[in-house]
Amino acid sequence: MSWSFKIAKILGIDVRIHVTFFLLLAWLGMLYYKAGGMPAAVEAILFICLVFLCVLLHEFGHALAARRYGIRTPDITMLPIGGVARLERMPEKPSQELVVAVAGPLVNVAIAVVLLLVFGLSGHPFDLTAIESTGTSLTQKLIMVNLWLVAFNMLPAFPMDGGRVLRALLAMRLPYARATQIAANVGQIMAFGFGFWGLTQGPIMLVLIAVFVFFGAQSEAAHAEMKSAASGLRVHAGMITQFQTLPLNADLNTAIEALLRSSQHDFPVLGAEGEVRGLLTRDDLLVALRKTGSGTPVREVMRIDVPAVHETMLFERAMAIMQESNCPALPVLDGTGRLVGLFTPENVGELMMIRNALAASPREASRSATSRPPPLPV
Repeated sequence: MSWSFKIAKILGIDVRIHVTFFLLLAWLGMLYYKAGGMPAAVEAILFICLVFLCVLLHEFGHALAARRYGIRTPDITMLPIGGVARLERMPEKPSQELVVAVAGPLVNVAIAVVLLLVFGLSGHPFDLTAIESTGTSLTQKLIMVNLWLVAFNMLPAFPMDGGRVLRALLAMRLPYARATQIAANVGQIMAFGFGFWGLTQGPIMLVLIAVFVFFGAQSEAAHAEMKSAASGLRVHAGMITQFQTLPLNADLNTAIEALLRSSQHDFPVLGAEGEVRGLLTRDDLLVALRKTGSGTPVREVMRIDVPAVHETMLFERAMAIMQESNCPALPVLDGTGRLVGLFTPENVGELMMIRNALAASPREASRSATSRPPPLPV
């Protein structure tokens, strides 16, 4: 995620913080400093940091539950509105998604129980409504915040945890795409509610959450629809077959010429025998131009850990590999290991648009009604 930087690596997962998180701390610090001086500002910043520690543990709950099913989590990013655990892929079975979704809130339940035991040993009465009171202890505030996190996250506002639970339960009875669409619709309706409440009653943070929920639900629904439409398709149906390559001994001047004379953004780099040795992406090219200049050898800039896919591989598996590798294009090989194409998200999207247009065509609908399937690009 842009505008974020790594602060730690825990259990093989990068922990990142978005720069806007520090803007939140600075704003709250100034607010409380004006109200109660330096002690109030320090206490407020400490409380927010502890709250975000609870949120981070929440995200690790998701990540460790996903790891149980062989799903890696490259990183967790902390934002002013919460945390985001970036899973390589979503669980394939609804029951698995259900476990991963509830794992985060269960961590907050565990934190609240532990803190409640600690608070109970102190002999003070627990008052759930006293979070705004000046006499409320830090422990009691954290208990109430964790309980609030559980309640809020379990609202069925997809793609929040409760929405994912809803999608998992629906997917046990309905097709995955249909279950996602229903959960997304519920999420977007709730997003309107969050936005309205935030604009009229506050806090304004609800508006930001509403935007996240609305567009997140829209994106997930589109992804599920594409996944459903691509079911059964092979990589050769949507790969680019007319593309340019770069020799291993080329420099960035050669890459610039290739970039400017075509619409291609990413270039396979081939060895002397025609084997794929790496991939030069447009983003890596631009970064290298700023740092080392146009005479830099391609071999020093290219990505060498790019996985290749076979032309007969299923679309769904190839898209999962692309997401896991975080690479904008994948080389496509034939049975002999020869490079025959490029698999890119843009081309996949265009194929899906063509399929949708064919499915909506009256002529193709008529053919389908007579049990003759519409011709599809292969």
